Amino acid sequence: MAQTQPAASDQFARERTLLAESFAQEKLRAWQKRLNLQDWDISVVVARASELKPKTLGNVHWDLDKKRAVIHVLDPADYRLPFKAMLDDMEYTVVHELIHLDLAPVLADLQRSEANRREEEHAVNHMTEALLKLDRQR
Repeated sequence: MAQTQPAASDQFARERTLLAESFAQEKLRAWQKRLNLQDWDISVVVARASELKPKTLGNVHWDLDKKRAVIHVLDPADYRLPFKAMLDDMEYTVVHELIHLDLAPVLADLQRSEANRREEEHAVNHMTEALLKLDRQR
């Protein structure tokens, strides 16, 4: 039986995914250190849009007791941005989710509501933007 070669576009998509995953891992390590989260075991995984909540670019799931977390970032196949802008957005997602993780111990004892989730998201967005702006001015 003859084996078929993957289509060039499939190969290109896979290469972009691997490059994005490597980039996200690199940014995870840098920001994990900057945010003093080295005592956490954190991994980053590229996920398709269908695996994420609608209108999101990523998420984080953690186990506070074990200090383990997984950050999901959107796969390049689901982005409609130029490559550089996509990588910048992935870095934003990594930093954003790390800030959520950093706040997790404090927020664990709070009574959660839709209103304070929105407020948390708003605050995390502002912190992420400020950190990235400072980092990119260097």
